[in-house]
Amino acid sequence: MNNFKPTRVSTVIDSREYILETGKLANQAHGSIWVQSGDTVVLVTAVTQPLDKEVDFMPLTVEYQEMSYASGRIPGSYFKREIGRPSERETLVSRLIDRPLRPLFPENFRQEVQVIATVLSADPNSDPDVLAVNGASAALHISQIPFLGPIACVRVGYVDGNFVLNPTQVELEYSKIDLVVAGTKDAVVMVEGGGGFAPEELIVDAIEWGHKHIKSLIEIQEKLREKVGKPKIALEEVKEDKELIGTIEALVLAKLEKALRIPTKIERKEAIRQVKQGLIEELQGRLSDDPDKLKVVPEYLKNLESKIIRKWIRSGGPRIDGRGLEDIREIGIEVGLLPRAHGSALFARGETKALGVVTLGSSQDEQHIETLTGDLSKRFMVHYNFPPYCVGEAKRLRGPSRREIGHGALAERSLAPILPSAQDFPFTIRLVSEIMESNGSSSMATVCAGSLALMDAGVPVKSHVAGVAMGLIKEEDDFYILTDILGDEDHLGDMDFKVAGTKEGITGIQLDIKVKGISKDILSRALEQAKRARLYLIEKMEEVISSPRESLSEYAPKIEIIDVSPERIKDIIGPSGKNIKAIVKETGASVDIEDTGKVTIFAPDKESLDNTIEKIMFYDQKPELGKVYNGKIKLLKDFGAIVEILPGVNGLVHISQLDIGRTNNIYKSFSPGQEIKVKVIEIEKGTGKIKLSRKAVLLDEKGKRPHNSSDRDRFRRGDHNRKKQH
Repeated sequence: MNNFKPTRVSTVIDSREYILETGKLANQAHGSIWVQSGDTVVLVTAVTQPLDKEVDFMPLTVEYQEMSYASGRIPGSYFKREIGRPSERETLVSRLIDRPLRPLFPENFRQEVQVIATVLSADPNSDPDVLAVNGASAALHISQIPFLGPIACVRVGYVDGNFVLNPTQVELEYSKIDLVVAGTKDAVVMVEGGGGFAPEELIVDAIEWGHKHIKSLIEIQEKLREKVGKPKIALEEVKEDKELIGTIEALVLAKLEKALRIPTKIERKEAIRQVKQGLIEELQGRLSDDPDKLKVVPEYLKNLESKIIRKWIRSGGPRIDGRGLEDIREIGIEVGLLPRAHGSALFARGETKALGVVTLGSSQDEQHIETLTGDLSKRFMVHYNFPPYCVGEAKRLRGPSRREIGHGALAERSLAPILPSAQDFPFTIRLVSEIMESNGSSSMATVCAGSLALMDAGVPVKSHVAGVAMGLIKEEDDFYILTDILGDEDHLGDMDFKVAGTKEGITGIQLDIKVKGISKDILSRALEQAKRARLYLIEKMEEVISSPRESLSEYAPKIEIIDVSPERIKDIIGPSGKNIKAIVKETGASVDIEDTGKVTIFAPDKESLDNTIEKIMFYDQKPELGKVYNGKIKLLKDFGAIVEILPGVNGLVHISQLDIGRTNNIYKSFSPGQEIKVKVIEIEKGTGKIKLSRKAVLLDEKGKRPHNSSDRDRFRRGDHNRKKQH
């Protein structure tokens, strides 16, 4: 019996069928979507429930999880389960889903909403992240949850002069850009990605091209809602209390304008707090008959704050801190400030300060990541930390938040294109950004501090990378683009547009829109304005350090690459790794050995490096004719002894060459494991077989050597005791 009654819609995206289906799985969720492209399947659910208390925001949580069975794998963790702390990849995709959805809920909707995306089947040619965004929109759209969508999402690549829709992993390796574009049918609402020094014009065209292909994905969501959509939750119309708004404006407008003109963040924040406190105290007496009205006072005050700032910008007046629209805050730069770090830099832009610290390590320090498509290794890592003291708060220190992981990933993507290849610079590179102070754009300060710290560490990067955050004030058809936005301008503005790159082009980009969307004209203007800011910042950075230092820090690991015979690798490693483990333990170095015989040694200092090289090369020695070796007897036979003179190199000591006199019983005179000095007296051509003599060493020690060539020849043959026949 088959009681499944799914409803399915589909379209074709770049010759691949794109399927949205509901009604088969998770039917008790308020919205449930099976989204499929190729063999990749993601189940996305949406659920809402009323809160047991009043809040002034809508609690939205988005969770993305990749199940190992989706690609036929068993988790490598101790517990062999996926559920637990999300991986960095899962966190980043959760943010990718969340960001375009969050602005599209009605402001007066206050129920809790949870979206869960689960990867059920994974095809390497269809990345589940973009599918999860589309599935989330569709699940919300068919549910009763109020949602101002739908939206859709695509990935855009650029290969051989052509845009590629939802490129495969192989295509992305050859692509100049990797952009994820999300939007409604009318406008773009989110962009995330990077480029290999892509020009601004290419980025704009890629976003516009991607948006055109979004429309067919929105159409099938609309078709699905027509078939199975639920009535949306009715929301009470929120009526503003114009009388109260007028009262608030009359009481605090002048005070609030004065407070907002304070250029220092902490002082400005305190002044605004005092204005708010004084207002509430004043209104408590006036509203004693209707105390519920006090609940909306903070919201109305915040709206008035936004109204003031936006009015200043529209009127052409100075911004909060007195700057014009394109002005960048004062820049401060210092490099090499941490004596023991391999590279360090402090970058300040106004009241935002990022301390970038670079640490170099060996290939054994690479980050190993378990993914649906297999295990990966990362040789470049950026970790962004946002401690509470950087904004004057006292909070408990926890693990990195989603925001911290997201900002670190953006900086990592922005800096990666300037790094040398592993062949040219075989170090693992870790960059940590400690945000010392924050008043807007700390992720872009991380990019600048990171670029400076990499040069200070002597990493042979191609050039500097700088980043800047752009803002937007949009009023109907008029718009004003702000360069280098403050935290307040981010919160009260309509756009947060982060752009990073070199003089040559863009390397990282992140766009979040708080209105229904922006046009191509706004995008173009914002990118051009960001380019001017970027070039200015790079100029300031080059004044302090314009190229990588010629040498690494004395505290950085020392590296040497040597070549050994591939046949000797097994000897260097030893049984169960015994030999190499002993070398590493004694020297403190780390050693990477390739099948080709290439050996890369990372050591903490020069002494350790030299010691490690000597120990490794001991196993790669070749026997030399006439050289004396301390050998070890491996095997005894009636005709002589097999002696190891070098690791894995054995030779024969004929019984006549074991002693000056006659050896009557080899087993009584010698034993396996005994160490004896032997001389190489012959290396056969072609076979490489080695003949050894202990007698020659004993005679040398006594000062008795064969005198003529015929004697030497007989000595090597082992027949010097025989009488010469005439």
